[in-house]
Amino acid sequence: MIQIKNLHKKFGRLTVLDGLDLEIDKGGVFAILGPNGSGKTTLIKCLLGMVIPNKGSIFIDNQSILKKWNYRNNLNYLPQIANFPTNLSVKELINMVKNLRPKKANEKELIGLFGLKPFLNKKLRNLSGGTKQKVNLVLTFMFDSELIILDEPTTGLDPIALIHLKKQIQKEKENGKTILITTHIMSVVDEIADEIVFLLDGKIYFKGSVDALKKQTKQNNLEHAIAELMM
Repeated sequence: MIQIKNLHKKFGRLTVLDGLDLEIDKGGVFAILGPNGSGKTTLIKCLLGMVIPNKGSIFIDNQSILKKWNYRNNLNYLPQIANFPTNLSVKELINMVKNLRPKKANEKELIGLFGLKPFLNKKLRNLSGGTKQKVNLVLTFMFDSELIILDEPTTGLDPIALIHLKKQIQKEKENGKTILITTHIMSVVDEIADEIVFLLDGKIYFKGSVDALKKQTKQNNLEHAIAELMM
């Protein structure tokens, strides 16, 4: 589904992506991991068209996406930090986003799943960080798209909401969706990821299953296996 070839990106003298090559097949959960400054966020922003690479190409479904926007209609994105207009209520925000996207939305089931019914008429300024993240999740999953990008989706979630999130990701996977996820919670990766893509200094140091990584690093624990890659 995604083909990235020889991707380079510099910010001034700082090289963030250094000739990155990556292919991701359609369907499944792919965890993009790496320490701070490894290039994860820049890679995601290149996929979203928010950052233009200095060199290289990106294809989604065999179509180049560089300097284009149409492909975003078939992409859902959850940003790490949800910056919502604080004067809107939850219901007003959901309706506004529904009006902006030319797709049918399925928000009612998700509102129930994440327990947001009591908050629908509350202003976003009055919500806790965890509740805002639940709103963020509803906005992300309420449209039917083939590619879903989740940047630190577990931030601020209570244990029950986290269980519902993992079930929702599994549901999307079973429907043939391709899900890219960045997270620092290795237990989530261990549980839901089909493949890991590990970045370091703008290059891919590992791509494969969780079991393959553990076997390669001779570690039984995923956190220790990731640490071994960084040594």
